[in-house]
Amino acid sequence: MTPQPIEPSRWRFDAAVWPEGSDCVAMGGDLEPGTIVEAYRQGAFPMPLDGELAWWSPVRRGVLVPEQLRVSRSLRRSARSFSLTYDTDFAGVVRGCADPGRPGGWISPEIEAAYLRLHELGWAHSVETRDAGGALVGGLYGLQVGRLFAGESMFHRARDASKVALMGLAELQSGGGLIDVQWCTPHLASLGVTEMDRDDYLRRIADLVDRSGPSWPRAE
Repeated sequence: MTPQPIEPSRWRFDAAVWPEGSDCVAMGGDLEPGTIVEAYRQGAFPMPLDGELAWWSPVRRGVLVPEQLRVSRSLRRSARSFSLTYDTDFAGVVRGCADPGRPGGWISPEIEAAYLRLHELGWAHSVETRDAGGALVGGLYGLQVGRLFAGESMFHRARDASKVALMGLAELQSGGGLIDVQWCTPHLASLGVTEMDRDDYLRRIADLVDRSGPSWPRAE
């Protein structure tokens, strides 16, 4: 689906005034589609902090070059047990990621509603991992802004299901794209995620966000 035009944000995201050394760069604003997309274009993303809307741009940004995803032999074997779909159950993936039983859960009802709206407008996408019976057992979602895919969250209900979704995403984004994962964890590092300084990340995405994005498979 081609992203639909959206109203420009009334908020300005200016890295020149962001506090040095802090991952949290602003508070307040709104979750209108234009605001969220503009934030990603400028290297920021929303995430609640103590119940308030906050905007983040990590000093050390976790990124994955799609072609550098590390896929072990065991993961390749595991992938044969699953199938992938794209944009067929965006709401289900967000619900899986927002499960309040997950440790460190942060996806508020307001965030969930905002990204569902972005999906309806063709900006937000999901990769779904399904078992042999077609049940949703894992997946991920995020925003496609040009050749930048800004990953928001992933989940799994079966071993390796989220990793298989990442495999599908990396294949789709290959050929000049970049996957933003926000922060690099030891788990993500084992899959090929590296870190960039904030300034380097901002320079890297300045060109990517204005390029034509990949064609997402049509949902059946």
